[in-house]
Amino acid sequence: MFADPDEVRRRLDRVDYLVDDGTATAIYFAVELGQPLLLEGEPGVGKTTAAKALARVLDAPLLRLQCYEGLTAGEALYEWNYQRQLLAIRLSESRHERLTDADLFTEEFLLERPILAAVRATGPDPPVLLIDEIDRADDEFEALLLEFLGEASVTVPELGTYTAVHPPVVVLTSNRSRELHDALRRRCLYHWIDFPAPERAAEILRRTVPSANEPLIGSTSQFIGRVRTLDLDKAPGMAETIDWVAALSSIGATDLVRADAVRTLSAIAKTPDDRQTIAAAFEELA
Repeated sequence: MFADPDEVRRRLDRVDYLVDDGTATAIYFAVELGQPLLLEGEPGVGKTTAAKALARVLDAPLLRLQCYEGLTAGEALYEWNYQRQLLAIRLSESRHERLTDADLFTEEFLLERPILAAVRATGPDPPVLLIDEIDRADDEFEALLLEFLGEASVTVPELGTYTAVHPPVVVLTSNRSRELHDALRRRCLYHWIDFPAPERAAEILRRTVPSANEPLIGSTSQFIGRVRTLDLDKAPGMAETIDWVAALSSIGATDLVRADAVRTLSAIAKTPDDRQTIAAAFEELA
C-alpha cells in the first residue's frame, strides 16, 4: 500500500493531515506488517484524525468503535437479534413446530458490531478499524480484544471462529487516562504522538483556517507552544487551537495584540483555573 514512510507522509499531506517522520514510520510499518497500531498522546494531538486520514488515503471503509466505561462484547464484537429470534419462536409455535438452539443461533440472527464487521469485511480493500480511546473502557474489555488483535479473528461460540481474509488496518488510541495491560501492548506496534512543533502547527492552521493571515497564525502558534509549558489542567490541542484561530479570525483579528482578543480564550481554556493562567500569560503579550 505504501512504498516507504515518505510516501505515507506525502499521501497524508494530500488530505491535509501533516505528520512527522516518527508518525509516518509507525503508520508505514503497521500497514506493511499488518499489525495493530497503538497511538498514545495528550488529547488533541490528532490520534483519531490519523485513523480517519489513513482511511481516506487508502480509500478504505472506516469502522469506528468509540470506547467508554461499561462497553460490552455485544456492543463491540457481535450480539444476537433477540427480537427476530422471538418472532421466529412465535411463528414456529403458531405452526406447532419447535425450534432448537441450533435453529435460533445462526447467521440469520447474528448482528455484526464494528470488530466482527472488520473481520468479515469482503471488499477488495481491508477496512480501517479505529478503536478510539481504549483507555476509557474497562480492564475486562481489553481481554476481549486479545484474540482479535493477535489473530485477526473473532470466535462466536455458537457458530465458530471467523478469521479475516484480509486483516483490517487497526488503529487504537489512548489518552493514558489509565495504564493498558501488557498483553494488549504486546500485540500492537506503538507510537507516542507529541504536540506539533510551532512550524508544523502553523502549516496545519494555514490549511484549516484559510481566513487567518500569516501574522495571526505565527503568533498563535508560538503562544500555544508557550501555553503548553504552563501548569494547566488540560493543555490545548490542535483542535482547540484551530477553534481559537477561527474565533480570532471571525472578529477580524490580525495578531494577538488586541484588547478584545482575550474574549476568545474560552476556545483554548477548558477550566476556570486554566483560563486564569492563560489570561495572565496573554496579558504579557501587550
